[in-house]
Amino acid sequence: MSVRVLLSAVVLAQPMGGVRRHNAQLLPRAAALLESQGGSLAILEGSSRAPFELPASVMRLSSSVPAHPVLARATLEGRALRRALEQEREAGRPFDLVHTAHLPVPRGLPLAYSLTIHDLRALELAHTPMSRRLFARKIIGMAVERAACVIAVSEHVRAQLLERFQLDPARLCVVPNAGDHFSPLPRQPREGARILHVGHLERRKNLELLLRTLALDPSLPALLLAGESKQGEAERLRELATELGVEGRIEFLGGFEETRLAQLYAESACVVLPSHLEGFGIAALEAQRAGVPLAVSRTPALLEVAGPRAPNFAPDDPAECARAIHAALGRGQAELEADAAAAARFSWQSSAELLVQAWTRAARAQPR
Repeated sequence: MSVRVLLSAVVLAQPMGGVRRHNAQLLPRAAALLESQGGSLAILEGSSRAPFELPASVMRLSSSVPAHPVLARATLEGRALRRALEQEREAGRPFDLVHTAHLPVPRGLPLAYSLTIHDLRALELAHTPMSRRLFARKIIGMAVERAACVIAVSEHVRAQLLERFQLDPARLCVVPNAGDHFSPLPRQPREGARILHVGHLERRKNLELLLRTLALDPSLPALLLAGESKQGEAERLRELATELGVEGRIEFLGGFEETRLAQLYAESACVVLPSHLEGFGIAALEAQRAGVPLAVSRTPALLEVAGPRAPNFAPDDPAECARAIHAALGRGQAELEADAAAAARFSWQSSAELLVQAWTRAARAQPR
């Protein structure tokens, strides 16, 4: 069955992170698979163009939909999607499915849609106000209940969705992220190699724990934070580092070019991911593929991705975090090679195949 998919890409012009990585790696592969089956992929871009390469076969539909504020986006996005669907139908090229990877999903779409859920942070983070949690539950619940197919990025997220919304398991599938988007370099940690954290600087990443861990254990290496800051988190962490007396042992790299990723891993002493909440944990796979010692918090998605051998710690315990970092630094080459082999079970190509299969099933289930 050939399938034409219209994907809403109005929020994809964001700094590199899990959502952008997911789409940048999956969409070109999914487009090629659809085309090989006689179908096609089109994307509806917003006021900013999706900042990654796509095959020439992918139709880019333009719109003025802003990524923010959310209410304006939701209203304008629905109009733009309906207009694109109508224009292509009138041109004799009707779409079979709409796909979106963000919330809220516009109401009143005249076609079945699929939805990717990356995590349930709005429902789970401890500092999220109850009023926002109730609103988020309503928005997410309405979206997943109406979707022809709901795609989770991990088994953990899938289990959460089943538990919270009592969905039909047949409408839920897992399309995991992967880590094979860069070629690892040979390990070259020099004297003074640092602990590395790759990812946005935001409250849910729990980077405060790493600062408190450094303050507790002066024998640990210094820390390099590589990623864009969100909502003033870098400034908050700088102030805390000064208060704890560890400001000289922390470097804030900020955003970095994609070409530096392999070098960052090759030169690091180890990677530590202390998140309170993750939907997947791409950095864990990246570290394992690069042969870097890894320690993770006991966050379900990180444990799922990193596997049972990775040293782990409670996300609120600096002493336990320090012990896990020392355990990671002490791991032997054979253990690191076993981790790299385990990480190879995830690939962007296999995930793209799962995504296209999910789209095809969802489209097939709708009246044509």
